[in-house]
Amino acid sequence: MTENGERECWEWMPAVGVGPLRFGMSPADVAVALRVRAPQELVGGPYAQENYADGVKVFYDEGRLACVSLDAAAGPQAFLADVALAGRDPEKAHQFLLDHASEHGNCLLYTPDDSLALADLGLLLRAQRVGDALLSRPLFVIEEWLESEYYRDRLPLEGVPVAHVWNEPS
Repeated sequence: MTENGERECWEWMPAVGVGPLRFGMSPADVAVALRVRAPQELVGGPYAQENYADGVKVFYDEGRLACVSLDAAAGPQAFLADVALAGRDPEKAHQFLLDHASEHGNCLLYTPDDSLALADLGLLLRAQRVGDALLSRPLFVIEEWLESEYYRDRLPLEGVPVAHVWNEPS
C-alpha cells in the first residue's frame, strides 16, 4: 500500500513477471526485490510458498519463482487492458476474462477447481473470501505451469474454489 492507503500499481508483463518480481528469481532475489529480509511466512507443500506483507504470495519450482499471487483486498494491483484484476466481483472478473479471450484470441483454460486462466498470458483468476464478500485474486504463472498436466493439478489452490462462486444460489 502507498502512504495514502491506495494500492500500489504493479506492471504485469506476461511471461516475464509482475512488479519488481521476475520469473526465475531465487528466493533471495525475491526478498531483495520486495525490499525485505525474509518472508513473513514459509509454507510447505508440493511447491515452496512464501507469504510477504501486503498480500503478496510467491511460489517456486525447483527454487525459481514460478507464480505470484496478489491478495484480493490488500497490496499491489495489476491490470489487464486497463481493468483491475484484484478485488473485483468474481463473476464480473470471470466474464471480463471470457470477453478478453474472445476479442484477443487468448487460450482459455479451466483449472481443476473451475478457476479461469488465460494460459498464453500466464494469468489465473481465483476467488478469495474477504469478510462476507468474495473478490477476485490474480495469480501470474509461468506458462509451463498452465500447459503441463502435472502442474495443473498442483497450482496454488488456497482460497475459495471458483466453482463455489458461480454456482451459489441468488
